[in-house]
Amino acid sequence: MAFSAFMLGALGCLCYLCGMADEKVTLIQGEVFTDHRGRITSLNAFRFPGVERVYFIHHSNADVVRGWHGHQFERKWFYCVKGSFRMGFVRPDNWEHPSADLEPEFFELDEHNSQIVCVPPGYANCLKAHQPGSVLMVLSGATYPECLADSWRYPTSMWWRDE
Repeated sequence: MAFSAFMLGALGCLCYLCGMADEKVTLIQGEVFTDHRGRITSLNAFRFPGVERVYFIHHSNADVVRGWHGHQFERKWFYCVKGSFRMGFVRPDNWEHPSADLEPEFFELDEHNSQIVCVPPGYANCLKAHQPGSVLMVLSGATYPECLADSWRYPTSMWWRDE
């Protein structure tokens, strides 16, 4: 895909904040403001260029591990809306037959910390809720048809490790 100078400029902030330049999974720390009226969580440093769709994963069973599911070309962002999650990310070395000894990166997200995990293209992800009813918001850099054309699934046991 060819990018114009305008498109690259518009994505500049996103590239810096979400690791596109070095293609690593990154975490953006947001803010939490609390007073007698309640709580506001924000991600003031996060920019939305490149987001094509948003969906929510409602995890009803804390014993279930969901994944591994990867995309060679799709960028994703993960934000915990309710409850908490353990998430793993791995960069397959071969999409058809990846090595079983790859080392995933793990992140913990919860509703009390305003954090978003930014995942560049080329990663597979896996997740597990810490409690039933946890909800994860996912932003995607691909349309649904593009996502379906770039979908790779691997056995959960391949790289997952509980804490």
